Amino acid sequence: MEMPAFIVLGKFTQKGIENMKESPERLEAARKVAKSAGGEIKEFYYTMGRYDFIAVCEAPDIESMTRSLLIIGAAGAVRTETLPATPASKAGDMLKGLR
Repeated sequence: MEMPAFIVLGKFTQKGIENMKESPERLEAARKVAKSAGGEIKEFYYTMGRYDFIAVCEAPDIESMTRSLLIIGAAGAVRTETLPATPASKAGDMLKGLR
């Protein structure tokens, strides 16, 4: 069964910026949190512009994703905005019956 996908848009907090050299370790810790909730960080990119990073994640359900993000956010290094995502391959089913 395919798990729901989520796009996580993230910004570093002042604490995260001050401790930037720890970012690889924080990412590894976030991967472990996601795995413990039954999910996975599929892809992770540092970005320039409005957001400092994006992550493509999967989780069994929105509750598991929310729990993971609350744990990660509680560390104080990042703030996130999360978008539930639907693969284009499933768009046909969603769009049936639309005019």
